[in-house]
Order: sequence, then C-alpha cells, then structure tokens
Amino acid sequence: MKQFTLYSRSYCHLCDDMLAALRALHTEHHPFGVEVIDVDADEALVARFDELVPVLFGDLAQPELCHYFLDAEAVQRYLVRPPVSI
Repeated sequence: MKQFTLYSRSYCHLCDDMLAALRALHTEHHPFGVEVIDVDADEALVARFDELVPVLFGDLAQPELCHYFLDAEAVQRYLVRPPVSI
C-alpha cells in the first residue's frame, strides 16, 4: 500500500483542505495511508516547511508532490507508479 506524508499545522485551513481532498482520492483500487506531521512540533520542520504548508510527499526520498493545494494528477501518478526496487 502506498503511503503519503503530509506536513501540516493545526490552525491551517489549507492543510485541512488538502487532507480532505487527498482522502477523497482513496479508492478500493488505490488504497493508501496518510501520516500527518505537525511542523510546529519540530524546529527543523518549521525551518524547512514553515510558509509552504501544507506539503505533500509520496516517497520521502523524492521531491514533494505538491504544496498549498492538492495536485490530484501528481497524486494519481504516484498511486499508479510501480514500487521502487532497492
């Protein structure tokens, strides 16, 4: 199952909107999990993402999929991408 990481903060309506839009893409054929991380809980995350939240990653070793607003096409491409072999 694919996994997303959403860097967010509790008082951010854009963060709430992105999470809701992402969850709306969850289907039986493309299930996924979402880990929501509060950037304000870690000074390093605030330094990295402060004004960019929400920021969505699929594979954390790859560039972000989107920030501010959900890029549904980027999410769909990630969901159908074959797993990376190590």
